[in-house]
Amino acid sequence: MYLVTPDPAHGLVVAPRSGDDLTPRTEQALTAQGFTWNNEIEAYTRPTDHGPEAVDHAAGLLRALGHYVIS
Repeated sequence: MYLVTPDPAHGLVVAPRSGDDLTPRTEQALTAQGFTWNNEIEAYTRPTDHGPEAVDHAAGLLRALGHYVIS
């Protein structure tokens, strides 16, 4: 399960519920979309483009990979 949300300090945040959600395929897909892992908040972040359409796009990507998403 993932939380996808805009954050003023970090941009677009994609946070896994647990380490089990971080599959190699998911990590590769997020990296290809410009996300980087942020150890401070234990989530993937992308500082630009964090509007509603970006949230929907990231949530859709994760759902297509078989994850449950809260956005």
